[in-house]
Amino acid sequence: MADHGINKARRRFLVGATAVVGAVGVVGAAVPFVAAWKPSARARAAGAPVRADISKLRPGQRMTVEWRGRPVWIIRRTPEMIARTQALSPGVLADPDSRQPQQPAYADGELRSLKPEIGVLVGLCTHFGCSPLYRPEPDAAESSSDGWPGGFYCPCHGSRFDLAGRVYVNMPAPTNLEVPPYRFLDDVIIEIGEDGEFS
Repeated sequence: MADHGINKARRRFLVGATAVVGAVGVVGAAVPFVAAWKPSARARAAGAPVRADISKLRPGQRMTVEWRGRPVWIIRRTPEMIARTQALSPGVLADPDSRQPQQPAYADGELRSLKPEIGVLVGLCTHFGCSPLYRPEPDAAESSSDGWPGGFYCPCHGSRFDLAGRVYVNMPAPTNLEVPPYRFLDDVIIEIGEDGEFS
């Protein structure tokens, strides 16, 4: 007849060993599952801040950089462009004071920028995400002959924005163009994707 003491010890050993092996299996299965939820290196890079050198950007010109898969425009506004933008009557703009925040708090005001001469905007229309055309000169938009002072014109559905990215009244676009978070690392390097005036 078998000794019950030995069977109980053997049973306890087998139960314990099975529990340990089961726990190791659960952890082994959970680690890849949890790791799959972490963003890939490519995804982390896509959301990383980008730097732009504006040293060669001449007055009146625009350059484009990509951040998070979206075009970001950097515009060097001339004194005339600044004056035209500031002279706009608030009544012609749907949201002249940017009350629907499409920009960081430090980029408010008429020009929606840290420096009056440098504008930074996400280059996608807030209507359907088309890319508006840069038309900085007065009456430069297609079908425009009403004294429009220039800015951005979306040919898809006709939305117009001023040189600060503010949308005009009665346009399909519901809000102003977005201003991404950005900061100046020095006088000629802008970092897009990080907040603050200067590092």
